[in-house]
Amino acid sequence: MILLTIWPLFGLICFGGFLAWRGFPEAGFWPSAERLNYFILFPALLLSSLADAPVRDPAILQLGLAVVVTICLGSIILFGLRLVRPMPAARFGPWFQGGVRFNTYLGLAITASLAGAGGLERAAVLLAVAVPLVNVLSIIALSKDGAARRPIALLRMILVNPLILACIAGITIALTEVGLPFGLDRFFSLLGQGSLLLGLLCVGAALRPSALRRDWGALATNSIFRLFAMPALALGVARAMQLDGVEALVLVIFCALPTAPTAYVLTQQFGGDGRFMAGLVTGQTMLAVVTIPLMLWLMGFA
Repeated sequence: MILLTIWPLFGLICFGGFLAWRGFPEAGFWPSAERLNYFILFPALLLSSLADAPVRDPAILQLGLAVVVTICLGSIILFGLRLVRPMPAARFGPWFQGGVRFNTYLGLAITASLAGAGGLERAAVLLAVAVPLVNVLSIIALSKDGAARRPIALLRMILVNPLILACIAGITIALTEVGLPFGLDRFFSLLGQGSLLLGLLCVGAALRPSALRRDWGALATNSIFRLFAMPALALGVARAMQLDGVEALVLVIFCALPTAPTAYVLTQQFGGDGRFMAGLVTGQTMLAVVTIPLMLWLMGFA
């Protein structure tokens, strides 16, 4: 049963929240652990997964195109809603990120549990395409004064992202078929093995239940779009593009995920409504323990 496969991953998230609540090992541990994972362990996992990925496989290329189409369609809907109901960038930025961003740690963990190494490779390819795209769109949504339209500033922000750099390196290695020499493949593989465990614990430590005390209507509406409408949209795109098997499963999984905890950091950097963003991260993550298995079951992936 799919719930039995997924619930231990959410158990780790809850355990991380419990440890942070108890102050163990100490308050300063969790920000440092998150930085270690974001800059070292998770990029190593992406690099090792992409280095051997069959990136020339037509199905893989089709998956990359499908995720672009899905994210762009979701973004058009959200920007369209803003035209109908205007809101300032400080509010729309979190609203947009709550709708299109996804928790990469949880996505890779679920994919690995349900689809094994092959699914992990395809998920890494999806991330190589989706991470730059959602970052650019999120910056545009948060921008108050048109700064996001300056291509040099945008390019600089993208190129210093360690996940994007790891994806570029991994895809380059896969395309050239040179592999990682001198045991580096094993080194990066071992380094990346700790990423998902630490990442899920850090997700739990970053949850802020107190942020759920206001904006119930907005939180619920955005969560419905993220957790129900986006996976349904992904399934429609998958069928229209004749994706099936692991590729369709990976696309739906990542569109059914709760929004990313890193969205809170980006919101703070751009002066957005951080409390609303924290509420979206917390609420969606708590709901996802039910909605992800439910949506995968309804869509025939169970």
